[in-house]
Amino acid sequence: MERFIQRVSSHIEHVNKVGAHCISEETTKQALILPMLDILGFSPYDPTKVQAEYGSDFPGVKATERVDYALFSNGTPVLFIEAKAYAQDLTNHCPQLSRYYNATPEVAVAAITNGREWRFFTDLVNRNIMDKDPFLTVDFEAPQEDAAEQLFRFHHDKLEAGALRAMAEENIYLSAFREAITSSLRECDVDFVRYVATRASIQRQLNARFLESIQPLVVQAVAQSVSSMVATSLSRPQKTEEAPPVVVLSDEDAPIIDPDNEKIITTPEEQKLYQICQEILPGEDLSMRDTETYFSVVSGGKSNRWLFRFWGDKRRPAIQFIEPMTESHNIEAQRAGLEIGKNGRIILNKPEDLYRLAGILRDALMYCQNDENFRRSSRRVESDDE
Repeated sequence: MERFIQRVSSHIEHVNKVGAHCISEETTKQALILPMLDILGFSPYDPTKVQAEYGSDFPGVKATERVDYALFSNGTPVLFIEAKAYAQDLTNHCPQLSRYYNATPEVAVAAITNGREWRFFTDLVNRNIMDKDPFLTVDFEAPQEDAAEQLFRFHHDKLEAGALRAMAEENIYLSAFREAITSSLRECDVDFVRYVATRASIQRQLNARFLESIQPLVVQAVAQSVSSMVATSLSRPQKTEEAPPVVVLSDEDAPIIDPDNEKIITTPEEQKLYQICQEILPGEDLSMRDTETYFSVVSGGKSNRWLFRFWGDKRRPAIQFIEPMTESHNIEAQRAGLEIGKNGRIILNKPEDLYRLAGILRDALMYCQNDENFRRSSRRVESDDE
């Protein structure tokens, strides 16, 4: 472990020294990313551990859609890495990274890096679907004290999917709790002041005027308490009380009823499908259309250019894309672990499964955007509309 920490420390110094000279993505890979993979036990010279431009095992993918690096353990891909140039912002990571991740269940982690910053993703929200937010970010320009210890979890000899997911969940919760606590202490808003007054058993009516009057005192008390905790090295209270779970209801949980036809009800699942569709195809002219029989998402506001139709049957909800399913589409759906029913429909047990069909959805959009597909008299007969 000491040797590993030393190597990481030396690499951080190297990145900060030569990073500005890594103008291109290829230079960043060679000078900054591959050395880090070697430190993690994934020798770039060993094809059983590292494969560049990985994509040969993914059916239906375009030649340009490849993962920069796939890291292997015991012959199985365990971590995908998308590489960017040193100066490039990582905020909008490449869509194909999530597509590869979603279609490869054995991969536990995906990462995107520009050599100086590493962002790691897993599937805490929905299993086998890459989360939108990273569970760990390591920035070599301002490294945390435990950066090496965090990275050690990704070492070839230590990499274990269950342990990584547990660490990811822990990091997500810690980050959220820390942000909430910091915000509460800094702002000392009325809710926090009321909480403190209640815990302090103040024998007064906690109306707005009183809470406003004691707010400066709470701010002062917070500052003194934090200083005292730091001085005495207290990290946690002697006794904790388990808070009851909080259930948050939002308008997203409610169905939308058509004011002109009460039989047309757009369910929360259908609304979620539309939201996911927008996330996969950002910036496209999409709209949702609902009928008594099925729900659809259309392109350009034209009802005949539907990307997909969804039947929300409680037992076997199914989706069908406008473009006839090709062999590569079938393979992509099967690889995603989804069942293909009759007439090319795919069983979609939950809206989030649409993430795993991102490639087919993009092909459906291209089909809708090609006017030739709607000029031919021999175009597809929609015999299964109803």
